[in-house]
Amino acid sequence: MLQRKALRMPTSRPTPTFRPDHPESVFTYGAPQLKFGVGAADEIGFDLSRTGAERVLVITDAGVAATGHPQRVADQMTRFGIEASVFDGAHVEPTDESLQMAVDWARAHGPWDAIVAVGGGTSIDTAKAVNLLTSNPGELMDYVNKPVGGGRDPVNPLHPLVAVPTTTGTGAESTTICVLDVLSLKVKTGISHVRLRPTLAVVDPSLTRTQPSGVTAAAGMDILCHALESYTARPYTSYERKQPEQRVPYCGANPIADMWAEKALSLLAGSFRRAVRDGEDEEVRGEMAMAATFAGMGFGNAGVHIPHANAYPIAGRVKDFHPEDYPADHPMIPHGMSVSLTAPEAFRFTFDASPDRHRRAAQLLDPHAEEPDDAAEFLPAVLTALMRDIGIPDGIGAVGYGEGDIGDLVEGTLKQQRLLATAPKQVTGEDLEGIFRRSITLW
Repeated sequence: MLQRKALRMPTSRPTPTFRPDHPESVFTYGAPQLKFGVGAADEIGFDLSRTGAERVLVITDAGVAATGHPQRVADQMTRFGIEASVFDGAHVEPTDESLQMAVDWARAHGPWDAIVAVGGGTSIDTAKAVNLLTSNPGELMDYVNKPVGGGRDPVNPLHPLVAVPTTTGTGAESTTICVLDVLSLKVKTGISHVRLRPTLAVVDPSLTRTQPSGVTAAAGMDILCHALESYTARPYTSYERKQPEQRVPYCGANPIADMWAEKALSLLAGSFRRAVRDGEDEEVRGEMAMAATFAGMGFGNAGVHIPHANAYPIAGRVKDFHPEDYPADHPMIPHGMSVSLTAPEAFRFTFDASPDRHRRAAQLLDPHAEEPDDAAEFLPAVLTALMRDIGIPDGIGAVGYGEGDIGDLVEGTLKQQRLLATAPKQVTGEDLEGIFRRSITLW
């Protein structure tokens, strides 16, 4: 290991001066350690034993807890002298209230040496919030992204976090963001900081066999939009040069993120429809898990843009929609579904910023599709054909929104400037209004 002394800069070396109009020439890449494959979840006790952890909190939701996976993960830790407790109160599509409840429970029953999240984005995002607020001072809204919250940075290191996805979609095991609904404001937002990224991602495709068809479809659209948005994001070279302390995880499209996005799209082309039709197909479950991991490694560095920004108010202002295969105790629009509902129109809007990338993405997603005379229609056509096949609702009208809601949806999207800044072209409120209006019915 390098000694600290070897990392110090000579005092005689001048500090470089960056002109504010100088284009960016640096991109960053970060990812958790990864353990992938059937049986990988059986090794978590061993992995944690190497950190010196003695008390571990396992976070999951009630639905995943019913499969027995979280308890099995907890039980295996006893062989390594680790005491593990399971909290199964994570709320599907986390809210500020549900995260605060989890944080309060963890604070009351702690301290903890490490945290393990077993489940989908619900459990992993809840674990990120718990990890942040059991290792740092302050309250939840202090850390929520501006302008909704305080945008505070953590001052202390976080505990080791092991993310074990049981759904194939969110990519939360690879990313630096925790997504939540702020109920009083009816807006979906997030907490974003590099320290939130899990220490280890354990991706075991066998854990996804219990994922229902409707969840596979919605979560799979999240994978797809992660790949498409990072691939079509504003290039990192289009930004002004940043000072080192100004660098953020989302740095724009770059060669490494492009590689992950292209591979994810190729995997989805062969496995997505099959996974929705037959959840017991071990081969396609493995390919979907791999696609989710690859897409997460891509967008977790390049960023996402308009479809995700639109998704926050779509999900946050839900009225009475109840999706298939999700808990029926409250209305909700799953994150992946909400992202997909304006994606065809969003990519029609961004086409002229990078025509070749949009066409390439369509070809990767459906190698057999013929490019139409109007190339701007290629990717939207491929997307809507897929959405019809897997049972995604026909636009925002099908989940309860109409013309009268567009103003509120636009207002909610404009609050997501962190995401809109990654779009490959400038997007105004008028542009968003057009995207939402044309997305009331997609086909």
